[in-house]
Amino acid sequence: MHSAFSILGKIHKMGLQPDTVTLNTLIKGLCIRSRVGEALDLYDDLMTKGFQLNEVSYGTLVNGLCKLGQLRSAITLVEKMERHSVKPGVVIYTTIIDSLCKCGHVIEVHELYCKMIDQGFLPDIGTYCSLIHGHCSKGQWQAANWLLHEMVLLIGIEPDVCIFNILIGAFFQEGKIIEAETVHGRMMKCGEKLNFVTYNSLMDGYCSMGNVNKSKNVFDKMVLSGLVPDVISFNILIDRLRKIKMVDEAIGLFKEMCAKNITPNTRTYNSRIDAMCKLGRMSCVRDLVYDMRDTGHAANVVTYNILLNAFCKSRNIDQGVVLFQQMVAEGVQPSLYTDNILLNGLCKVDRVNDAWEIFEYLSFKGYHVDVYTYNSMISGLCRQGLLDEARTLLPKMKENDFLPDSITYKILLQAFLEKREDDKVENLLHEMFASLKQ
Repeated sequence: MHSAFSILGKIHKMGLQPDTVTLNTLIKGLCIRSRVGEALDLYDDLMTKGFQLNEVSYGTLVNGLCKLGQLRSAITLVEKMERHSVKPGVVIYTTIIDSLCKCGHVIEVHELYCKMIDQGFLPDIGTYCSLIHGHCSKGQWQAANWLLHEMVLLIGIEPDVCIFNILIGAFFQEGKIIEAETVHGRMMKCGEKLNFVTYNSLMDGYCSMGNVNKSKNVFDKMVLSGLVPDVISFNILIDRLRKIKMVDEAIGLFKEMCAKNITPNTRTYNSRIDAMCKLGRMSCVRDLVYDMRDTGHAANVVTYNILLNAFCKSRNIDQGVVLFQQMVAEGVQPSLYTDNILLNGLCKVDRVNDAWEIFEYLSFKGYHVDVYTYNSMISGLCRQGLLDEARTLLPKMKENDFLPDSITYKILLQAFLEKREDDKVENLLHEMFASLKQ
């Protein structure tokens, strides 16, 4: 797209005065291409030259700023808009409210919502959708319920599929099965047609509660309704079946998915790779990894963690180290879980010096470690008979705001008991009981 300023210059040279539609087109073009800064420069230039923009112009700019997360600038622009005698309208208010809700700024949302009402703009279904989602994500059920009642009883708007989906998903996330099922029942009574999000939320909810049979029933109802399950639907069930070790059923679903020409994604492959690793079918794992790459799905940190964990558990630590190096070389950032798997694996095959180097490197670089990291290192040192070195990690833990847990003390107590160092056992017991009283 040519510079908006040069286009304006050409229009002026032709002796024409650009109208609001032309200006809106220029602003929209810049915002669509994420050139919001240039759009704002154009806005400032137009204001200086005395042009009058309308609600559409400001709405485009506000939307662009919100997508970039520049919420303060979006609110400031609304204030400028009002000074130029252009009323924001419910769409602009809802755009900012939605962005504020997604960022968890509930107080600012309430202030903006009240301002909107005071200016005579009634919220629409989109506004309520954003508000209810915002409060549900913060666990503010009373506020969400109040908004739902206000919407239905005071404004006269019936909930749509979007709001029902938000409530079902939020209730399941909090383990409130009865409430989720009640909302689902109300949705059916209102004649709202369930969509992909509804079915997937129900399936995911039942799976998270450990009820794979109910989840499968929802999957079957989805098919009967005429909807073809998508990759998310299959992933929910495959992942759950894997976790409860129903691997054959998971493989069957994967084959069904491929038969329906639904392309697996990285999560699908990760579930299958993990299942095969746990069954020790490493030749199948290799084939899956090759297939994954051939279909254009790059391995992510979860993929590497699954493979690294499998190598370490089978004591193929050299392959694990090579895999870790490959992961870093490919630009995949290891997580704390990755570091813990490798460090624990090294300690279990008595390569404590290598584990200690990693541990020291993580501490030196300021990377986050946790109690599990310390416990792995303490256990490795104890296995090598380096009890005093293991013991010195306790004060280091406390310095880094990690309290030793029961496993930490159990490892050390067992090691000192085996060495018959009763005085150190007694000191450790005193320290442990003192920490429990804190």
